[in-house]
Amino acid sequence: MTETPARAVLLAPFRARTWRDLAFVLLAVPLGGLVGLYLLIGFGIGLSLTVLLVGVPLVALVLLGGRVWGRVYRALAAALLGVAVPEPPPFAPKPGLVGFLTGAFGDRTSWRALLFLVLQVPLGAVAGWNVLLAVGIAGMLALSPLIWLLTDPVNVDARGVEHHSFIQFGDYYVDSWPRVLLVGAIGVLCCLVAPWLLRGTALLHGLLVRGLLAPTGRDRELAELTAKRRAAVDDSTVTLRRLERDLHDGTQARLVTIAMALGRAEQRLRSGADVGDLVTAAHAGTKEALVELRELVRGIHPPALELGLEAALETLAARCAVPVELHCALPVRPSPAIEAIAYFSVAELLTNVVKHAGAGAAVVRVRSDAETLALTVRDEGRGGVLPPPVSEQPVGGLAGLAARARSVDGELTVVSPEGGPTVVTVTLPVAVPE
Repeated sequence: MTETPARAVLLAPFRARTWRDLAFVLLAVPLGGLVGLYLLIGFGIGLSLTVLLVGVPLVALVLLGGRVWGRVYRALAAALLGVAVPEPPPFAPKPGLVGFLTGAFGDRTSWRALLFLVLQVPLGAVAGWNVLLAVGIAGMLALSPLIWLLTDPVNVDARGVEHHSFIQFGDYYVDSWPRVLLVGAIGVLCCLVAPWLLRGTALLHGLLVRGLLAPTGRDRELAELTAKRRAAVDDSTVTLRRLERDLHDGTQARLVTIAMALGRAEQRLRSGADVGDLVTAAHAGTKEALVELRELVRGIHPPALELGLEAALETLAARCAVPVELHCALPVRPSPAIEAIAYFSVAELLTNVVKHAGAGAAVVRVRSDAETLALTVRDEGRGGVLPPPVSEQPVGGLAGLAARARSVDGELTVVSPEGGPTVVTVTLPVAVPE
């Protein structure tokens, strides 16, 4: 139901938002004063000492101090104004004094925070003080009838005449009930206006926080690229560790067994004994080692992908322990890296269907256009699958699939109400982004 303007105005003084705005302005006023002193003293001393070269590092430290002030204002804005902005990228200077100074004076985040602090002096300290003064006067006027009744004030004019009043406008004394009630009514009206004055001030602060203390678009892009690169590196590291473990624990152990069998056969040959059983065992072990090696190679890049993603998925569906209905429409063949991600994503999702879903069948749909490849795996199992958390650590399962998709500007979504069905969609670009 839409709130009427009249109701919004009448209830504004009692809203929690109004009191949060008031708390923010109350804190912004002394903070603005401290910021003014910080800038005046810090830059004043630093610039005056630049002739001795000592002031250059001091100015750099004062500039970087804007990051600390920015952290304080971001916390206040998030707690009281509901304006939550992410942290900007950390300061990462090059080694040495020259690297530190170059990084400090070239740090965009610090310069933007400095501009924010400069604006906080007039907005936070000066304008904020005037707003608080106006709010205080409005409250005093609204309470003036009660104050007039309880305190019994007396004012004496220039002619020595006493007036039962504590408010006067020139020679006009508020010394009667009609006048006191009129002033009280004006005060109530001012109290209805005061929340909007506070809200406007808080809105300006919020705009400054979003505009100057939040990461820029370039910073966000760099952070995303860094996270994607880290995810790709972590994924490669996990793959290499798995291959190392499989080679060490499986294939290497089997080759050692074959070597030992052949060594014993050589000894028997020298003594003229029968070596048929040892040769047979070595032959069988060799074939098993070849099978394991083929499986490892398939884990790196499935041979079925040589014929295309559709053929690879048909093979994958045929091997699945539950019936899989495959619908594939690929007018444009994705790049090899995207095909591998799509293949392993479907493989992992079908494995989850078999192990966890309790479903008797699954449906896989793959569609693509000139730019996007979308694959969906649906099952009618028990449902209740939670969306994967965002993680930059090497993980498996849905979180690992989501991280792998994000590494190429893709995404993974999960829709799985209790009782099913579960629908997992992976959206990938047709080619790896440059």
